[in-house]
Amino acid sequence: MTGCIVGWAHGKFGKREGDDLESLITGVAGDALRDAGIAPADVDEVYVGHFGGGFVKQDFPASLVFQVSDDFRFKPATRVENACATGTAAVHLGLRSIEARKARIVLVVGAEKMTATPADQVGGILMKASYVKEDDRPGMSFAGVFGHIAQLYFQRYGDQSDALARIAAKNHKNGVANPYAQMQKDLGYEFCRAVSDKNPLVAGPLRRTDCSLVSDGAAALVLADVETALTMKKAVVFRATAQCNDFLPMSKRDIVAFEGCAQAWSRAFATGKVAPGDLSLVETHDCFTIAELLQYEAMGLTAKGQGARAVEEGWTAKDGRLPVNPSGGLKAKGHPIGATGVSMHVMAAMQLTGQAGGMQIRTPKLAGVFNMGGAAVANYVSILEPLR
Repeated sequence: MTGCIVGWAHGKFGKREGDDLESLITGVAGDALRDAGIAPADVDEVYVGHFGGGFVKQDFPASLVFQVSDDFRFKPATRVENACATGTAAVHLGLRSIEARKARIVLVVGAEKMTATPADQVGGILMKASYVKEDDRPGMSFAGVFGHIAQLYFQRYGDQSDALARIAAKNHKNGVANPYAQMQKDLGYEFCRAVSDKNPLVAGPLRRTDCSLVSDGAAALVLADVETALTMKKAVVFRATAQCNDFLPMSKRDIVAFEGCAQAWSRAFATGKVAPGDLSLVETHDCFTIAELLQYEAMGLTAKGQGARAVEEGWTAKDGRLPVNPSGGLKAKGHPIGATGVSMHVMAAMQLTGQAGGMQIRTPKLAGVFNMGGAAVANYVSILEPLR
């Protein structure tokens, strides 16, 4: 038995000055329940994805969902954390409860409040998701980690600055149509390609437009077993899921190969009995544009060292043969860490039910989601399709 998405909610990502972590969580939790047409009393279990790390004083947020309704009292609620893959970790744990028949309906919320933290402290908090013994040194940041990965890739396969700029431009163009996106502005390839005062080099060959945004935001899903989902007004079923964790130290692996990502996709394709060519769209983890490029190769869209072809030849454009990040991705939509994986599933579900508005691609049948924690350390794949 597998699970289905039967309701969702998504808040606007960006700088949410009027919201704290609690209001972010309760806002989407209540909206998701209403979208699914169920009451808090119907929920069997709650999972909350929240990275934390020091962004806010309030930790231990699982029971904040109970502020929506007293009917949640005494239900099991668990906070989940797995770096930038926190959201999908929460989703997959909810599915496991359903598969184990411990729950019939599960509420999953992902949330993060990042922008209230002084800018000079954000980098240090994010570096907690690296291998601190090796990576936490003066001047190092997560942009520095991925800048290093980009340098290694360029050394092996040649300068890919054009491809990275095309990925950034593609995702910003897509983000214009996403009402939940933090940045709804088409920056264009020329701006993303050129180093300038407004688009400086940040780390290695990475420019500002190659880096995702610091964001506040929340998203929520209601999961149900298939029997229950068949009685609901809409349902998107998980055809396959996979999780693969790799070594935390980059020194113990070929970081350019993104082997954990490749393994997760391979296992999900095998379980779902599908191939990359069967997918209608992918929402993937473009925390940095080099990450999206490497993910093209890891999922089998191109051979190693040829990821640039996918974007340069238009394969991954919204009207291409496999649209990647029609939502705008983390690059335009924003990256509130705990919310990101939940958001990706919401975007995929909206596409598969024809409810994506201006983001909608033509007649999607199968969607892939890839959410990553750290530098390809925690790797999660979901393959989704309409239940009926």
